[in-house]
Amino acid sequence: MATGHYRLPKTCLLRKNQEFDWVYSRGRRLHGKGFSLIYADGSTDWNRLGISVRKKTGRAVDRNRIKRIIREAFRLHRESFPKKSDIVVTVRPGFSLRSPSEVLSAVVGLLRADGRAA
Repeated sequence: MATGHYRLPKTCLLRKNQEFDWVYSRGRRLHGKGFSLIYADGSTDWNRLGISVRKKTGRAVDRNRIKRIIREAFRLHRESFPKKSDIVVTVRPGFSLRSPSEVLSAVVGLLRADGRAA
């Protein structure tokens, strides 16, 4: 049973189109291999995650697996993502990260290059 720090409550996820649009319009964009990280100062005291995977990326099974991997990386290492920010990860065809640790390494590398490393 997941408790405490290891939970990922729905309040930590972006769920509405309006929330995604807000991040897209005001956010800072960082581009990695097969994905982009967009983040903007959030309205909450914690960071929230949204994931966007295009249909061109693959079958529904593959897209859902990618989303699970990204959510798991965020759930286990929330402190490595920008603090008090709304974050959208957009996935493009060519996304090749297959584990939460690979996703975390890629995100931390982008944030370091941008000067936002945690």
